[in-house]
Amino acid sequence: MEIRKDGFYIDGKPFRLFSGAMHYFRVPREYWGDRFAKMRAAGFNCVETVMCWNLHEPKEGAFCFEGNLDIAAYCRMAAEYGLYIIIRPGPYTCGEWDFGGFPAWLLADHNIRLRCDEPIYMQKVEAYFKRVFQELAPLQDTRGGNLIALQIENEYGSYGNDKEYLNHLREIMLECGAEVPFFTSDGNNSNMLSGGTLPDVYQTLNFGSHARTAFNSLEGFQEGMPKTCMEFWCGWFDHWGERHHRRNPAQVGREIQSLVDTGANMNIYMFHGGTNFNFWAGANYGRKYQPTVTSYDDAALLNEYGDYTPAYHRVRKILRTAQGLPMDEALPPCPKLQHIGAVELMESAPLWETCYRIGQRHISAHPESMEHFGQNFGYILYRKVLKGNYSAQPLCVEGVHDIAYLRINGKMVYRYDRTKNGRMKHNDGFTCKIPAFNGECVIEILVEGMGRVNYGPHLADRKGIARVRHGMQDVFGWEIYTLPMDHLDQVVFKHKTLGGAPGFLRGVFAARPDADCFVDMKGFRKGCVFVNGVHIGRYWNRGPQRTLYLPAPFLREQNEIIVLEQEGYRVPSVQITSRHQL
Repeated sequence: MEIRKDGFYIDGKPFRLFSGAMHYFRVPREYWGDRFAKMRAAGFNCVETVMCWNLHEPKEGAFCFEGNLDIAAYCRMAAEYGLYIIIRPGPYTCGEWDFGGFPAWLLADHNIRLRCDEPIYMQKVEAYFKRVFQELAPLQDTRGGNLIALQIENEYGSYGNDKEYLNHLREIMLECGAEVPFFTSDGNNSNMLSGGTLPDVYQTLNFGSHARTAFNSLEGFQEGMPKTCMEFWCGWFDHWGERHHRRNPAQVGREIQSLVDTGANMNIYMFHGGTNFNFWAGANYGRKYQPTVTSYDDAALLNEYGDYTPAYHRVRKILRTAQGLPMDEALPPCPKLQHIGAVELMESAPLWETCYRIGQRHISAHPESMEHFGQNFGYILYRKVLKGNYSAQPLCVEGVHDIAYLRINGKMVYRYDRTKNGRMKHNDGFTCKIPAFNGECVIEILVEGMGRVNYGPHLADRKGIARVRHGMQDVFGWEIYTLPMDHLDQVVFKHKTLGGAPGFLRGVFAARPDADCFVDMKGFRKGCVFVNGVHIGRYWNRGPQRTLYLPAPFLREQNEIIVLEQEGYRVPSVQITSRHQL
């Protein structure tokens, strides 16, 4: 693709960009083709995706570009549906994704400085980009592929102003074989554009309203060039404890029509959001810590499970009319859904006793974070046998990220929730009094790491705890178990009913392997769900999300479901239904 003053050109012919965002890692690979077909049927000619460094390099130097992470296959399949592709390779991509896409192992180094031209950080970025461009370079349209543009960083003006950093990223990509045009994307105000742009790189904007006037912010930064909204926000994401975000389809249609009428190019964010499976959802930290829900429905044009929305039909009419495409083309079919009903969870295993079977044991003088031990996601257990003759003393636990359960001598005594801390960013923690004892006191602290902050100044969001004091004494000499929940095949289910949370519950159910469904967690409080060994996500009775999406590719005729419940439930049974409740 070539960017000229009068517009975009591909193979010397004028090209107007009608793109939709869809992230390959949030959509089961088996459904990529269906979503591409629905995108093309709506009049889009391009798909945009960010990349997730944390999944592509889960351990430093160990790369993965297979299965759902096969970005090259994703691009080639898009081409089969007549779609070009735009890629935001990072290293930071935000996307409401854990740590903004950064791998957790970066935080093992307490001296690292992110998103700036700092040598250690840039060495790691360069190693990642070298591997990424082995996949991307052959896909560029300069080499006969469908990759037409690459972004430098992401919304950098919302974070910093290191122009040497942005230039260095461009130089690395060029050295790795980048040949297509670069661009930056920032919010539509002068502060963000001042920090996030380069004078000789094409500049795009991100916004969700006032399309007719939004481009005025480019005056003095980029003039006489085609206008592009690289993220038109047709919806928004949800945090736990909020109402589910919706947007009036008529309003979406009016804004898209304005973009069309002003001759702008556009990328709609999101065309199809998909799902934050596993522990992959990120978090925000403004006034307080706010983790993002499992669903990334995002009020997108296609909903979380790939069905049409009223906004889809409005936008489809606008885009096809703008390009002179007929409206009588048949749409791809809607998703198949199934109702299964109640599934009894007939077996159980307490988590406290299971930690030693499924976790990896570490000995540490200090209560280090997950990242220190190379753990990316999940839970971590800190255990200390305190010996001596002590009077009643306060136990102070500092730097708790994010949900903690304290057990003393086998009895649960305290629960801590970081999301209720308000502005206490540098004071995350709690104090609990320990009675006097002469002999031994067993202290156990189980911590759930929710999403790492993915936007703003607080990205270095290490998970676990930072310090424990008993009275005036720092507590040293810890036995620590990292619990990424990757080895649930090692859980021994001995009990019919769970005596008390936290713990695992297990059931089996029959299903059609050709239809989607949803696991309704009504009556449960907080935890996560695994089906046939696949972690389909977190639930929390705080809402707004009540059901978890269970795609057909994860199902078999006979299925196993495991629920990790942290705080208690009404009855050991879940409903698997055909209705999604967000």
